[in-house]
Amino acid sequence: MGKRIVIVGAGAVGGYTGAHMAQAGEDVTFVDPWPEHVEEIKKNGLRITHHQGPEPFAAKPRALHLTEAQQLAKEPPVDIAFICMKSYDTQWAATMIRQYLSPGGYVVSLQNCMNEATIAEVVGWGRVLGCIASNISVGLIEPGHVHRGGIRGKDRGHTVYRTGEVHGRITERAQEVLRLVSYADSAKATDNLWGERWSKLVTNSMANGVSACTGLSGAHMAQDERIRRFQARLGSEAIRIGEALGYKLEEINHLPPEVIARAGEGDAAALARYDERVLTQPRGSAEQRPSMGQDMAKGRRTEIEFLNGFVVREGEKVGLAARANERLVDLVKKVERGELKQDPSHITELRLN
Repeated sequence: MGKRIVIVGAGAVGGYTGAHMAQAGEDVTFVDPWPEHVEEIKKNGLRITHHQGPEPFAAKPRALHLTEAQQLAKEPPVDIAFICMKSYDTQWAATMIRQYLSPGGYVVSLQNCMNEATIAEVVGWGRVLGCIASNISVGLIEPGHVHRGGIRGKDRGHTVYRTGEVHGRITERAQEVLRLVSYADSAKATDNLWGERWSKLVTNSMANGVSACTGLSGAHMAQDERIRRFQARLGSEAIRIGEALGYKLEEINHLPPEVIARAGEGDAAALARYDERVLTQPRGSAEQRPSMGQDMAKGRRTEIEFLNGFVVREGEKVGLAARANERLVDLVKKVERGELKQDPSHITELRLN
């Protein structure tokens, strides 16, 4: 009998990944808090489309609204629970699903940010794995419809999913998660979960908040030199803090971390290499926004405190200031509260010493 899989959060990443598992015949149940989305999946399935790549398909996994999750108590226990909620919803999501886990069941954080510790507070470190979705570029554009605006990793030599244990050993559990996410795109098991996590955090810290406060897509941000410079500084601060914390960083957007760090510090050769990569990297849809840009457009709460805010707080632990990241947190929160409107000038006219 196959593993019983529950995906808590059928949004962009959770929906895209879980739909491919269901399409491949895995036993997948979605639990999601958006009623219209759940009802559309129940009626017509979850539609997956791509800007470039495979033909559209509609997977038909079981879907439960959050208020229906109690039905899981009457069924065989859950073997693998993927949490794909926003970071601020991690704790309650882990608490909700814990009671339905089998004795050997475990929880996989398939999220932005670093949420494994929060999940471990609920289920214990021995029942936690992590999975990074690197440059996946997906969006939940309407109930029952996830669209991938970016190019698939397997079509451009990029490994999207990186799954691993918190202790770094490659285990059967890590290989099982690898098998499942491989239905959706390129994947690997990693012995460096924390380095992968921080590297993804750097990537997100450079793009998400900037999109949220400017309203720009990734492609449009790349075209403005002043925005690129600010993004390099964001990344540089995060990289230096990660290094001080002892993480072994992986490549970031197919660049060595040191290149981005030096670019953010004003090194001319590093800036030239950084610019070349940013301006030439494959993007897919020119209108694809990072997840926080999508959240702002939908009027949702952002994860800024769990991305750039987290960088600032971790920097304080090692005595490193992150002034660009701190300033971005302030800007995004003001836009989120309606005190500012989205505008590229928030970044292009920003002055930092």
